Formats: sequence, structure tokens, C-alpha cells
Amino acid sequence: MKNFHQARAASIWTAIALAAALAGCSERAKESKPGQALASVNGEEITVLQLNEEIQRAGVPAARQQEASKQLLQALIDRQLLEHAAVQEKLDRDPKVLQAIERARSLIVAQAYMQKRLANVARPTPAEVEEYFNKHPEFFSKRKQFRMDQLVLAAKDLTPEARAAADAARSLEEVAVWLDAHDIKYARAQVTRSTSEINPELSKKLLGMPKGQLFSVREGERAMLLAVAEVRDAPVPLEVAAPQIERYLTSNKNKEFAAAEVGRLRQNAKIEYLNKDLAQGAKAAPASMTAPAADTENHRDGAPARQEGAGPTMQDAGTATAPAGAADENAGAEAPDHAAVDRGVAGLK
Repeated sequence: MKNFHQARAASIWTAIALAAALAGCSERAKESKPGQALASVNGEEITVLQLNEEIQRAGVPAARQQEASKQLLQALIDRQLLEHAAVQEKLDRDPKVLQAIERARSLIVAQAYMQKRLANVARPTPAEVEEYFNKHPEFFSKRKQFRMDQLVLAAKDLTPEARAAADAARSLEEVAVWLDAHDIKYARAQVTRSTSEINPELSKKLLGMPKGQLFSVREGERAMLLAVAEVRDAPVPLEVAAPQIERYLTSNKNKEFAAAEVGRLRQNAKIEYLNKDLAQGAKAAPASMTAPAADTENHRDGAPARQEGAGPTMQDAGTATAPAGAADENAGAEAPDHAAVDRGVAGLK
């Protein structure tokens, strides 16, 4: 039920921003809404169509829709009450509210246009899925899984002396003994990654590391000392990978189509920059239509602690070429550590 309460709260606050979309003034005429009425709030109906929209947006499974309907109907009533109160205080005429409504309308209409166009994009064929599977054995048929032990400590405690001790150590256990002797607090943990989650170049370097090889990671206010404890085969057959690959290829096709469509619209439009300082390339796509850039700032923050003889540097997870669904089944529980490893690795030995 937590999701339903969250949906109800979200609906309440959304009501204030959308008040003017439903009402022009405090004395507006009541409009009849399509659909069977479920409730009336101060004379204005709430209909089945409105409730169904809430159920769909909340992603309620069919088995729980009856129970969810009661919760969501209450959220709709609360929204209606807040809308009426906002209109009475003339918040629907507030310039900031009007601006937010106009922005929401623009986004909704633009997204509707793109969704309509994307409906015509062909789904990946079984042959395309199998071709991707065969071209990337490191993600599937020859997938490897790395289990890495780690010591997590404050970044300020990874001093030159601590790095030198790790350099001289033959195992993480020896490093732990040194940290204990110097009253440095740390925590033990494990990270599990697979070749489907990291770039091929790094996978090759990790596979070439001897068991127990130490390397370090700095991320913000914490640092980690890691060692590869185990490498094992973890193949994924085509029948398991196919749905994941299809979603990945579909996402790529949609992104390519969206970029091409925005480019076409820009090419046929007359765009004039009245403020030349804000002008970019004439065919640059708007940020909202392009994929997010790699988190280069975090890469710099997580730079290896030691450059001489440095080991491999992991790329940001967003640059991986594997389908997201092909990630290790344990990845969710260790996501923060995965991100840390991705932001910079340096060999200590």
C-alpha cells in the first residue's frame, strides 16, 4: 500500500500546479465530464475515466485494482478539494502557476507527438536479436563474473602511508591488520560484477589480474581497497537474453528515430536566435530529446589515488554497451559499490 499512499500524496501536490488547466476562474461553469460518475465534490463529478487514468499511471496490477481504486478515489477527491481551494485564493492566476501549467502542457503535447511517431518504429526481429547475441559473447555465452572483496574507509584515511602499506601487502587481510594497528576505521564488503556490466577493455584487464591483486578506488569522502577473489563462468543462453536484448535494441532504435525526427523538424523550421550569446549549432537537438551525457564530473572526483603503474580505469556505467537487463542478478544490492568501482581504479602493486 505504500505505493498507493505515495501516489495519493503526489496527486495532491500535482493538483495545485494543474488547477488552471481545469478552471479558468473561481466562478467557472461546471463542465460535464465523460464517463460514469463515481463521486461529486462541491457539485463537480469525478468519473470512472479519471480513476482508470490514475490506476494506469500508478501501475496497479489487476489483482489489486479493486483495493487500489478506493485509495486513488480518495486521492482524486483530495485533489479536487485542493484545486477548489486554490482557485478561491486565485492561485490559478499566479504567473508562476500559469508558467508551470504551460510548461507541463508543452511537455505533454510534445511527448504525445513523439509517442505517436515511435509507434511506427519496427520492433527488432529475432534475427537482429540473435545477431547481437552472437556479436557479444562476453555479455552472454562467454560471460564471466568477478567477485571482489573490499575494505571501505574514509578517503582522508587513505594517506600515502596507507597506500604504501597496501602496496607492500600481499592480501586485503594484511591491509586490514595494518589499519587495525593504526586505529583506522573501515568496513568489509563484497562487490560482484560481470563482463556484461563493464567495458570489454576493463574486463580483459581484470581477467589478466592475478587472484588477490589489490587496487584502490576513491569516491567523494570514501575510499575502497579491492581485490579480485574469484572469477567464474556465468553464461546467459539466448532464450534468457532475448527479451533483454530486444528491449535494449528497441531503446536504441527509439533514440535514433527521436533524434532523426527532431533533426528533421529543425531542418524544416525557421529558427532565429534573438540572443546570440545563447545560440548553439543550428542543428543541435534540445537536451530533453537526447541521451544524458556521461558523468564526467564524477569521473574526475573518483580519479585513481595513484597514477604510477596504474591499473585499468573503469568507465561510467552509462557507457556500457551491454543491455541493461543482462547485468548481474546481484547488481541491485551492491549498486553503490558498483558505481564506486566504475569511477576509477588504480593498481596498487
